Amino acid sequence: MRGILLAGLILGFGHSAAWAACAPGAVDLRGDWGHARFNVEIADDNEERARGLMNRPKMAQSAGMLFVYDSPRSMSFWMRNTLIPLDMIFIDAQGVVQNIHHRAVPLDETPIHGGDNLLAALEINGGLAERMGITVGSQVRHPAFADDGAAWPCTE
Repeated sequence: MRGILLAGLILGFGHSAAWAACAPGAVDLRGDWGHARFNVEIADDNEERARGLMNRPKMAQSAGMLFVYDSPRSMSFWMRNTLIPLDMIFIDAQGVVQNIHHRAVPLDETPIHGGDNLLAALEINGGLAERMGITVGSQVRHPAFADDGAAWPCTE
């Protein structure tokens, strides 16, 4: 199943180019489980972060939203007005996954604490992180993570 999902995410990117470059509209993940790329919208200001993925009835399997902050912080999210279940992947400043909240419940306003000292969070369709095998310790590549300290720099 994992291979089918990964193949679906790679389709349209071209196998040789799939991991070739960092792009603001894409997030790459890698780990012992393999690789994945998601086309993302960026939420990097207060208004965009507050709106997030609210009021959307669906999201493509290869899509997501990357919430990026100016500096590391404690992070909590909720599902107010969010209609689809989501996996929330919490990432530190080095681009390493520190926590994953699986299958956040639509419309639930209970705070979901992602952890402390986090720079970003990636939201993808609920259940996808588990189906793909994405785990704590996976590395994330995106221009938001400074090359000089990134676990997987864009310059690689």
